[in-house]
Amino acid sequence: MNNNLQYQRNMRFISRYIIPRIILVIMAVIYIMPYYWMLVTSLKSSMELRAAPPTLFPREVHFEHYVEAVRFIPFFRYMTNSLTIVVFSVIGAVISNSLVGYGFSRINWPGREKIFLIVIATMFIPFPVVLVALFDIFAKFKMVNTFLPLIIPAYTGQALYIFMMRQYLLTIPKEISDAGFIDGASELEIFYRLITPLMKPVIAVVAIFTALGSWNDFLGPLIYLTRQEMYTLSIGLQFFRSQHEVEYSLLMAASALVALPVVVIFLSFQRFFVEGITLGAVKG
Repeated sequence: MNNNLQYQRNMRFISRYIIPRIILVIMAVIYIMPYYWMLVTSLKSSMELRAAPPTLFPREVHFEHYVEAVRFIPFFRYMTNSLTIVVFSVIGAVISNSLVGYGFSRINWPGREKIFLIVIATMFIPFPVVLVALFDIFAKFKMVNTFLPLIIPAYTGQALYIFMMRQYLLTIPKEISDAGFIDGASELEIFYRLITPLMKPVIAVVAIFTALGSWNDFLGPLIYLTRQEMYTLSIGLQFFRSQHEVEYSLLMAASALVALPVVVIFLSFQRFFVEGITLGAVKG
């Protein structure tokens, strides 16, 4: 009897803890493998890249590929352009979405829920549907071939981020705002002084998503930017590929440099990112 009970406990422990962890490790290895192969390829020589079967570790490490990759294209100019778009887009996304989310969650006004549903419905509109209309608008305002078409949309709010802000704000007790009204604070003062400090996790999530979207955006710069000195890294990397299509080690080195800031941003704000995602889904 005791042996049977111990066997059941062991099987329960294996099914609850061991098997899920094994599955997660396997999935993590599968997910990381392309990035690992990118780094390994960037450090191999041209002769080693032609080896069959391919080597899992470089026999000789060639860090000079990163220096050559930066020299072949105006990497730092493209990086400056990308960072400019990312910084202003993040600022606009945080300000606009937090204000709209606050209005949909903390302020009662006629038709609020119906308009919120309309805002959420815009998520189902594919971007190519509005692409021509947006280009026509920016062209009439002579904004084409500037960074403005890539930055201004962040200041108009986005349905997904508004939804995340609203859901998170619904978890904050209403008594905090009531206490501010009792002390004579205005709505904007309550939002800025009392509510905003409590929104750090969801603000971090919106900032990370916006930064990643702007950093990796290829279609937007391809459409609105025509001068080479205004290219972003996503366009510059494609330009690099067209010039050095056979230099896979240099191409992988340039790709690793482009992906590095994304990894740094996520690791720096990982705690806020996870907290914002989980708490934002508590209350609907």
